[in-house]
Amino acid sequence: MIPERTRPGLAMAAAGSFSHFDALLEAVAPLDDIPVAVVDAAQEEVLRGACEARLQSIVEPVLIGDEAQIRAMLRDIGMDQGSCPNFRIVPAENSEAAAELAVQMVEKGEVKALMKGHIHSDAFLHPILARLRTGQRLSHVFVTELKSYHKLLLITDAAINIAPDLLTKAAILQNAVDLARLLGVECPKAAVLSAIEMVNPAIVSTVDAACLAKMGDRGQIQHALVDGPLAFDNAISAHSAEIKGIRSPVVGDVDILLVPDLVSGNILAKDLEYMAGATLAGIVLGARVPVILTSRADPPRARLVSSALAALVYYGQSKKEN
Repeated sequence: MIPERTRPGLAMAAAGSFSHFDALLEAVAPLDDIPVAVVDAAQEEVLRGACEARLQSIVEPVLIGDEAQIRAMLRDIGMDQGSCPNFRIVPAENSEAAAELAVQMVEKGEVKALMKGHIHSDAFLHPILARLRTGQRLSHVFVTELKSYHKLLLITDAAINIAPDLLTKAAILQNAVDLARLLGVECPKAAVLSAIEMVNPAIVSTVDAACLAKMGDRGQIQHALVDGPLAFDNAISAHSAEIKGIRSPVVGDVDILLVPDLVSGNILAKDLEYMAGATLAGIVLGARVPVILTSRADPPRARLVSSALAALVYYGQSKKEN
């Protein structure tokens, strides 16, 4: 487990020079590297991310896919010059076979986390959903770093649960709260988003948001301050909330944004990435092992930070089990 003094979220630095993601990478680096199966690894950005994660002592990637292509790409990106380490490579005929092999490796205890490579999300997730479920709800969290926001921002769920009902949203939110606590936020502030900040029975997400806020008050969602419904501007901007007369301990200092559905969450996250310059690390929680789920177009740094999140979650789960 990460020592308190080095936990991300607790570190301080001069304004403009501090990266929360750098703090996360530094905090995870002293931990023993966990083996991670990279599913369908024959893609340059995927391999660059794997190289960085290994060189920075974050995880130990095991590359699954077309062996000849993987070796050729590793040579192209500099393995022969020592800028990329040697890897274990597990041959697979196609993407589906790679995903199946990765799940088998989890079942045998050979790897402690999974990473999506150049494979479609549905093909990647299919064997995971079929064989690596626990009693916990599976959900996805984007951990977002923005220069325009003063701390990490968690967005959930933008990849797994398509149209969650109230109880599913509660489980998704609890997963995100637990992750935020691993990141060093003792009592995360969660905003349940909708289009407006008032309860309107015609907009189901506002009713769900109000229920979730009350569930937070009553301890049904643990270790968090929960408020909603809130529109995005109200959640992020204390000035916007003040103008609209919204009094809340969450606004302007939110840690978690719970979105109404997958579509709105996916649009929000990618809008922040492509229009606001955010870096997104993506992870699936609730399976037997942490699952690194990023877009196939994501840069190596997103994969590197996602690997660090997976290590953080793995050691957090191990501490609970012991």
